[in-house]
Amino acid sequence: MELSNTPARDLDKFIEDRLQPDEDFRTQVREAIDIICSFLKERCFLHTSHRVRVSKVVKGGSSGKGTTLRGQSDADLVVFLTNLTSFQEQLQRRGEFIEEIRKQLEACQREETFEVKFEVQKQRRKKPRALSFVLRSPRLHEWVEFDVLPAFDALGHVTKSYRPDPKVYIRLIQECEALGKEGEFSPCFTELQRAFLRDRPTKLKSLIRLVKHWYQLCKNRHGKILPPQYALELLTVYAWEQGSRKEDFCTAQGFRTVLELVLQHQHLRIYWEKYYDFKNPVIGQYLRQQLAKPRPVILDPADPTGNVAGRDLCSWWLLAQEVRVWLGYSCCKNRNGSPVSTWNVPVCSPDSFT
Repeated sequence: MELSNTPARDLDKFIEDRLQPDEDFRTQVREAIDIICSFLKERCFLHTSHRVRVSKVVKGGSSGKGTTLRGQSDADLVVFLTNLTSFQEQLQRRGEFIEEIRKQLEACQREETFEVKFEVQKQRRKKPRALSFVLRSPRLHEWVEFDVLPAFDALGHVTKSYRPDPKVYIRLIQECEALGKEGEFSPCFTELQRAFLRDRPTKLKSLIRLVKHWYQLCKNRHGKILPPQYALELLTVYAWEQGSRKEDFCTAQGFRTVLELVLQHQHLRIYWEKYYDFKNPVIGQYLRQQLAKPRPVILDPADPTGNVAGRDLCSWWLLAQEVRVWLGYSCCKNRNGSPVSTWNVPVCSPDSFT
């Protein structure tokens, strides 16, 4: 049964049967990630003319956050290099590190160093942010897609209760404004993005999977002109925080609430104060400027320079048109045909700076 035909009362079963990755799949992806992490740490920069040190490799994306959909084996790996000493230097030099990683992957392929096969993808941008490739191993039943992103280690050692020194964000804001590159350096904050979602209730992650599946169905119709998927993930977290906060909740209610928020996209102004807030005058002034920009505004909880809602209002309009159709489907209706009720969620985060 497809999502559109699934009764609202059966959404939990739909997620379990169709969207939740099985243990074998998760094991395969973990093994693939371990192979690439070992390569990046131990071999990739071994024979470079200048010493390159990898301080850490961090798994991001859906794999890192625990929201992977069944059958979609992709992983973002952020390679933090001690050779990059600023956000600006990351922007200037990441190309050379991407090229070095590509060369070493191809060398491994020729030498048959590992029992794996790499296939580097064609770059769509002249100055790409990441190296995209796929990997196949005898232990894996399918290809695993990777994006490897070289990054400046702005955070250092991150613990579970870590909150960055305001100086980190002041530097980020100043460099982004000078370079005109707001949101460009979000990979530097991958660990915080991951931590923001990782310890959330299991059922909330299931709801995120459902929203992502719905988003992919819409994207298949419209291509790449929809809002960023990350915006929908954060919108789902916001809906749950403001409307439920329970570990066990009605999935259909949560799903419909997110859809209704998409309909109100022109009013959305959402942010979090988990890793940054208004107390520092430089950060506070910048946040007020960000929140005063045309809506929708959904600030990355780990990177105040990143409005993950994007700037294309037309893309939100298209997604809202999809919502109007989906609200008539079984997944959004009760047994008697009435609409599933929604949580009471404001379109704006409660202000703490007025």
